[in-house]
Amino acid sequence: SLLQERSRMTSSEEFRKFGTAMINYVADYLDNIRDRPVVPQVSPGYLAKMIPTTAPEKAEDWKAVMEDIEKVIMPGVTHWHHPQFHAYFPTANSYPGIVADILSGAIACIGFSWIASPACTELEMVTMDWLGKMLNLPKEFLFESKGHGGGVIQGTASEATLVAVLSARARAVRQYKAEHPDDNLEDGLIMSKLICYGSKQAHSSVERAGLLAGVKMRLLEPDQDFSLTGEI
Repeated sequence: SLLQERSRMTSSEEFRKFGTAMINYVADYLDNIRDRPVVPQVSPGYLAKMIPTTAPEKAEDWKAVMEDIEKVIMPGVTHWHHPQFHAYFPTANSYPGIVADILSGAIACIGFSWIASPACTELEMVTMDWLGKMLNLPKEFLFESKGHGGGVIQGTASEATLVAVLSARARAVRQYKAEHPDDNLEDGLIMSKLICYGSKQAHSSVERAGLLAGVKMRLLEPDQDFSLTGEI
């Protein structure tokens, strides 16, 4: 029926209405976030009592979904951008970022290779070089160096740490095999002998990355400047 089609939001007309309503909601939320409690006053399991135990078989009208945001979701939200939120760190939230997420969701490409989306791949390369220059990294760390430099954007700091440890592990295994070709050791045996050194002041993701990568971790005391150097 026409009602069902409108409820499923299959037309661009309904999308425009829903999108406008959501942007207005987000703008009001951010404008008045200081009036909300920083930490939710709910108990574990509160959400399951407010929604069905099985996935709905029929779509709800988007207006009903909007009502559920304030009734079901917001009571359990910790507001990371509240001016009185001082735990952890604020996430990368901004009006341009929110709008960019809309465009990203519309394009919805997966840039796992250049041909999968040339613009996605090349924009990542350029912005990674921007970041490298902001950090004053040597040119060898940049894509534009024409060497082995460059990087990829990860979803979280923990992902980035894990990727770094996995990359270091793979390089160490290859290096050992190249230097000891007569040993004929399996990768697993070589990896069991590897040790990853880190600072005791490092983020918890460092030790967690070692556990996930199967690499022994040895955390060292930093110097008086909280730095970890080769001399230590």
